Amino acid sequence: MIRKILILFVSLIMTLSGGNFVSAKNYEPDEQINISVYEKINPAIVAIDAQTSDGISAGTGCIVASDGLILTGSHVVEDCKSVEVTMYNGQVYKAQVVSKMGKNKDLALLKISPKTPLKTIKFGDSQNIKVGQKVLAIGNPFGFSGTLTQGIISRIDYAKNKIQTDAAINPGCSGGPLLNSSGEVIGINQSIYNPDNNISNIGIGFAIPINDAKKFIEASRVSKK
Repeated sequence: MIRKILILFVSLIMTLSGGNFVSAKNYEPDEQINISVYEKINPAIVAIDAQTSDGISAGTGCIVASDGLILTGSHVVEDCKSVEVTMYNGQVYKAQVVSKMGKNKDLALLKISPKTPLKTIKFGDSQNIKVGQKVLAIGNPFGFSGTLTQGIISRIDYAKNKIQTDAAINPGCSGGPLLNSSGEVIGINQSIYNPDNNISNIGIGFAIPINDAKKFIEASRVSKK
C-alpha cells in the first residue's frame, strides 16, 4: 500500500513538472552563480568585427541601451572602414561609431538599429571593488564568442586607473565586461600583459573601471543633445 502511494506521488510530481524530474542539487553554489550570471548577461554581449586597412579587428561589446547603444574599446574600431556586430543568437547588424575617448582612455560607443528592444548590461560600482574579489569575464577570444572565464581581482592600479585580473582575457575580448558575482559590470576589459606575442595567456589582464565608462556614456549623450 505504501509503495503504491509513493509511486502515485512520484507520478504526480513528474506530471506537474512536465516530466522534467531533476535533482534539487545539480550544481554547487559557486557553479550556480556562474551559470546564473552568464545566462543573465550573455544576451547583452556582442562580438565585434571591424574592417580596417590591415584586416579584421575583433573585439567584444556590451549593450548599454535597449535601442542599440554598445560600449566597446576604442582600439577595436580604430581607423575602421566598417563595423559588424553579431548578437549572442547569431543575428548580425551593421554598426556606426558614434563616440570615442582619447587614446589613453580606450572606450568607444557604437550604434545599431534593432527592430525590437535589446537586453542590456547592469552597471556596478568600481569604487567599491576589492583585491581578492571573484570576477567573471565574457568575451570573443579568437572568435569563440560567448566565452566565459573566471578569476579574481589581482591588483588595483590606482596610478593608471586599471583593474588587474587573472580571469583569462585573450585577443578578441577587448571591450567585454568584467563582472562581479551579482552580474554587475565593474570593468571593461582592455588588454593583457603580453611578453610572448599572444603565444599564451599568463593571467595578467587589465580592465577600465566601469565608473569611467559611465561618465563617458553620460558625456556622449549630453554632447549629442
